[in-house]
Amino acid sequence: MTPQRTLLCKFTLDNARESMKKIIIVVSILIAYLPLCAGKLLIPMDESQTNHLKAYGMSYWILQNGLSIEWLLNYRGGSFLCDQADAIVKECAIRGISCQPIADVQAQQIYSEIADPEVNMERVKLEVAPKIAVYSPGGKQPWDDAVTLVLTYAEIPYTVVYDEEIHRGDLVKYDWLHLHHEDFTGQYGKFYRNYKSAAWYQQEVQQQEAMAAKLGFAKVSEMKRSIALKIRDFVLGGGFLFTMCSGTDSFDIALAAQEVDIVESVFDGDPSDPNSQSKLNFTEGFAFQNYRLDKDPMVYEFSEIDGTELHNAPPMSQANDFFTLFDFSAKWDVIPTILTQNHTQVIHGFMGQTTSFQEKYIKPNVTIMGTSRNIKAAKYIHGELGQGQWTYYGGHDPEDYRHLVNDPPTDLNLFPNSAGYRLILNNILFPAAKREKQKT
Repeated sequence: MTPQRTLLCKFTLDNARESMKKIIIVVSILIAYLPLCAGKLLIPMDESQTNHLKAYGMSYWILQNGLSIEWLLNYRGGSFLCDQADAIVKECAIRGISCQPIADVQAQQIYSEIADPEVNMERVKLEVAPKIAVYSPGGKQPWDDAVTLVLTYAEIPYTVVYDEEIHRGDLVKYDWLHLHHEDFTGQYGKFYRNYKSAAWYQQEVQQQEAMAAKLGFAKVSEMKRSIALKIRDFVLGGGFLFTMCSGTDSFDIALAAQEVDIVESVFDGDPSDPNSQSKLNFTEGFAFQNYRLDKDPMVYEFSEIDGTELHNAPPMSQANDFFTLFDFSAKWDVIPTILTQNHTQVIHGFMGQTTSFQEKYIKPNVTIMGTSRNIKAAKYIHGELGQGQWTYYGGHDPEDYRHLVNDPPTDLNLFPNSAGYRLILNNILFPAAKREKQKT
């Protein structure tokens, strides 16, 4: 080979190597850059999520900003999927939420997996952020309400309403209503025996009596009954009701006792109707039937509905108090599937004035979504009324087993992945999903 040919071959080989290096560099850059050019953003809700609770707030924020988002039921713990946007990625980073940019081809693979009729998954599109109201007194104590705690932590906005606002018809402004741990029977939570001399209890009685008089009612129990009926009408008209602890059974009892005085004289100055038990109309309540009232003012209980004593008796204890979420068909039972999305099916139990609901008093048309282990008590139930939906969740605070009066509020920074609190937030996004379901 001549020197000139040798030199030409070497030049050609060097050029080829240089070109290959450039190609490798370009391909490497493209691979690295691909996630940033992805068409979709996945917010996983399985164990990989760093902050499950704030992820719900992030989904709400996306809706607030006029964007749509999909809820991938049973896919990686009920993950969320939306169009890729730098603003969303940045906001997730600020809030400490895990997110994963994915290419459109990956999104299509997820859609195909979900669409498989043999797979228990479904896609639900969310488009409108529901307007949220919390029924709560102005002087609410810090130990009072897990829902306001988690709404605040998740950065989901809400409006506080109480008897005066509901009495004048303000509920039509909202899609979703949470009932503070209220006593709708007018017995002030039956705290009389232990706290009748406490300043906060006496102040509550005075405030409730003053409001009843202002609204034209002779007694607090009559006012609360009227408020309960307006809340019932809110649900009938298409509203979404969520309540916990004593806001569940006391509300149901108030509806069943519409025309009956069940309140003793220490609460309202006159005796209860001695025949009140036989006059209850169970058809008026949302969830319960055939229970007996406990009208004794010295007993911290409203009726037989509550399962607290079952949780206090062997073999139950804090160490083995768990409840299990049922597995529903995502493609056929969309509503209960939405309400039970979680990264675990077994959740630590927690107590309250109303800890759970004895199954023998639950109406047959009610959907039991979670039940306590070892005892016949439901923890989490749901139903429909008219055009609306309601959910009852037993217990007071999902991350404080026995949350007592004067205990400090739970610091949710310590529980960003709380499975018990996730159930509350499932209900927050439910109206957006239901609305879209009605449209389609």
